[in-house]
Amino acid sequence: MKKISTWIANHSKLIVIIAILLLIPAAFGYFNTKVNYDILSYLPEDIKTVEGQNILTEKFGIGGFSFILTDLKEGKDLLRLEDKIKQVEGVNQVLSIADITDKTIPLEYLPNEVLEKVYKENETVIVVTFSYGMSDDKTMQAISNLRNIVEDTKVSGMSAMVVDTKEICESEMFAYILLAVLFCALVLLLATDSYLIPLFLLGNIGFSIIYNMGSNLLLGQISYITQAITAVLQLGVTMDFSIFLYHKYEQAKKIEKKKTVAMEKAIQETFQSIIGSSLTTIAGFLALCGMSLALGSDIGIVMAKGVICGLICVLTLFPALLLVFDKTLEKTKHNEILPKFQKIHQGIIRFHIPIIVVFLILIIPVVIGNNKVEVYYKLDESLPNDLPSRVANSDLADKFNLASPEIIIIDNEIKPDKVNQLIEEIKNLDGVEFVLSASEMEKAGIPLSILPKKLTDMFQNENYQLLLVNSTYAVASNELNHQISKTTAIVNKYDKNGIVAGEGALTKDLVEITNHDFTVVNYVSIGIIFILMIIVLKSFSLPLILVIVIEFAIFSNMAIAYYTNTTLPFIASIVIGTIQLGATIDYAILMSTTYLEERKKEKEKTKAMENTLSKTLPSILVSALCFFAATFGVSIYSKIDMIGSICDLLSRGAIISMFVVGLLLPTFLLIFDKLILKTTYGMKGSLK
Repeated sequence: MKKISTWIANHSKLIVIIAILLLIPAAFGYFNTKVNYDILSYLPEDIKTVEGQNILTEKFGIGGFSFILTDLKEGKDLLRLEDKIKQVEGVNQVLSIADITDKTIPLEYLPNEVLEKVYKENETVIVVTFSYGMSDDKTMQAISNLRNIVEDTKVSGMSAMVVDTKEICESEMFAYILLAVLFCALVLLLATDSYLIPLFLLGNIGFSIIYNMGSNLLLGQISYITQAITAVLQLGVTMDFSIFLYHKYEQAKKIEKKKTVAMEKAIQETFQSIIGSSLTTIAGFLALCGMSLALGSDIGIVMAKGVICGLICVLTLFPALLLVFDKTLEKTKHNEILPKFQKIHQGIIRFHIPIIVVFLILIIPVVIGNNKVEVYYKLDESLPNDLPSRVANSDLADKFNLASPEIIIIDNEIKPDKVNQLIEEIKNLDGVEFVLSASEMEKAGIPLSILPKKLTDMFQNENYQLLLVNSTYAVASNELNHQISKTTAIVNKYDKNGIVAGEGALTKDLVEITNHDFTVVNYVSIGIIFILMIIVLKSFSLPLILVIVIEFAIFSNMAIAYYTNTTLPFIASIVIGTIQLGATIDYAILMSTTYLEERKKEKEKTKAMENTLSKTLPSILVSALCFFAATFGVSIYSKIDMIGSICDLLSRGAIISMFVVGLLLPTFLLIFDKLILKTTYGMKGSLK
């Protein structure tokens, strides 16, 4: 590292020029990276429901569908509107009651259960199917074009919700970054000794964020959640690296006459100090790759990459900026505003026994609260109620009772009598309102030969036949999930390869997969970080203590959600534990390593702890406040609860971790001092 630090210190201007030039390809990558707004598309490709969606898209041309509400009643007016809709690129089929009655079939001949779902005195439902997937760019553009033909609040369906999500994200993204920068700048003004250094600290992290986001082009696409939280998380997680180097440089300048020599030492010491912390943070993010839901890998890879980009910029670009603008920074120096907290140090040591007692008292309600926190899986619940898609979906459910239409795909070779038996069994399930199929139409006395071809094509082709089932239960509800399980069992009795597809079925799989992911990710992240800490700390007892401390902070964070009656989006409950563990374990590592260093010098553990707290609490405070500042603004501003809840948990988690590490970890270190010294490499001599 010595040769590298020497080269960096002596080529500062060249590094700045290279860094600026690298912004060009990074910006190109950022603007050309596709953003995915559909969470369901991250389900594993090999599950039945996803196979079903692929069959619908490839064999029936039903990549997605939407119901359009219109107050038109006359057949000719409906057909005229249909013609306009058919002209929209991406639309496959358009169907309404007018297509059937236009074939001289009187309305009274149609089954009541069908008629009342598409036609009422004041409104009519038009069914629109799309040629491409529900979140495909062409489908989303088709939704926007449909909204230009009819009112925004008249276009329902999953694709409409995806379009609304995209529009909110694009309108809020700049505000997320602006709020994070403003709040962080305020913290840095209080925590540093220069009026200009916050600009350089933020500018350095800004470069690393752009590099990270630009390199996402290599991944093909990222989720909207990843795009929304990456910048603020990277800002909060890697800022302390930059602050640490700045302090090391300022200390070295007091000893070394040449600034380049001072910077060489600062880079070397910074690398040694932050490498362990950065590895645990990266490991925490990569643990998300253990999720079956590919969204975990999406977030994990991008954030791990972000920490690496931040680390590289801290060790190269930031030193170069400090050297190039050193004189300017010197002219803007001021006294640090944050207090030294000397009395707090003494109070923590003096009352460490009462602190452990409070911990033992709190642990039971904290664990209970963590285990009982409520989560939701209905994706549109994370969006504002007044969005066009939510208004349309609500109207559709209220006026036509179309809450959760599902599609059953079975082999076309199954005989009609068996299909009828299957349908009757499904009709008898609680919550099933009707089942629509080609055979049901024929039972109602309507021969398939007189129906429009586009309608019969929607029901069957040479390989498959479809059954449309409408449930009165809401998507993601326990009742619907139970009903889908029973429906699947019935379908597989008649066709072992039969599939129940649709939003409800996909969401049911989402519930089951993420429940499994929650357990896997937590254990994987704890295991990986535990092993890394054994290597970094060269101790068997300290990693266990540190994990207990941070896990208590994570449990406390989740428990607050439970005791404040807050229902969380499912993804927030999964990623928060891993991110908070990976991001804030650094505080505990800093305090522990400093305590070991001080313990080698001091015979008395209390004196060693006092020195430790004096050296580490200011750094922990600044790091936690930066993390809080980067995420807090987004948590209160975002209209998307999926993003707002994650940032709310992270901002609160940063403060909780700060207090838990600052109060509880010193207590553990003092109580288990002898055990720690005995089980830590090179520390047994301190027992004498």
